[in-house]
Amino acid sequence: MKTMLFRTGLLACILTMAVPPLAAQTFRERLQQARDASRQPAAHPPALPAGARALRDVAYGDDPRQRYDVYLPAQPQHAPVILFVHGGGWANGNKDNPGAVENKAAYWLPKGYVLVSINYRMRPDTAPIDQARDVARALADVQKRAPSWNADPANVLLMGHSAGAHLAALVGASSTLWRDAGAARPRGVVSLDSGALDVPLTMKKPPLPRIYDAAFGRNPADWIAASPYHQLTRDAVPMLFVCSSRRQDACPQGRAMAEKAKTLGVAMEVLPEDLSHGEVNHLLGAPSAYTEAVDTFIQRHLN
Repeated sequence: MKTMLFRTGLLACILTMAVPPLAAQTFRERLQQARDASRQPAAHPPALPAGARALRDVAYGDDPRQRYDVYLPAQPQHAPVILFVHGGGWANGNKDNPGAVENKAAYWLPKGYVLVSINYRMRPDTAPIDQARDVARALADVQKRAPSWNADPANVLLMGHSAGAHLAALVGASSTLWRDAGAARPRGVVSLDSGALDVPLTMKKPPLPRIYDAAFGRNPADWIAASPYHQLTRDAVPMLFVCSSRRQDACPQGRAMAEKAKTLGVAMEVLPEDLSHGEVNHLLGAPSAYTEAVDTFIQRHLN
């Protein structure tokens, strides 16, 4: 029963946006509408704190999906940067999906941070390893442009949710990815409830087989190449793995990453939270001990 509830909740989060049911539509048709809607820009831009402003659709590549939005505090001064990677099952989602930005902007912008939310190319056309290369390329572009925003290019931390948490963790684990993109080392990663930190392990019994099979395929070599656990080296950056304690996979995989990292001399932490998969993302930034714990990690690694 718990597994079924988790799968239902995870699927709802992946779709991101609800579509009102119509009697003439089948469930599959409504599902496809929700997927299509989640890839589109939000009808209304995210609300921002007083004095903050946004730079939208900054290009970091030639593909229309290689764009990001920049949210600037009222008076940025050598500002640290949080670069956020949206979720959506490696095939859906958008950089301004409802609930992904507002609370984070409300909390970190008044503290003087810059928040960047990126899009990336998606399945079925782009494999997760190439999506991670998009994240690394966006990182390099943000570092290049940061001085023009009065931000600090040496103080950029990656954050992602769900599929985006997997991609951020993969870039943080594999120095090859960010070096090949021409980026400097990021300061850390906040991974929000990824169940794909050990991709080969996940693929033995994926929670949503159609989504995971469509994302990672059936070639074990591709699983290893896209697996943060298997790509982890001494060059990896510090990471915080926030995980829903209501799931069976995210916390154990986070702990396994932290244990392996310890043998390599890399600091990693696990933060279990009694929240749903979607709440781990949407409630981050709202007043809570959870937000404060994540902020403590960020302050430790962004200075």
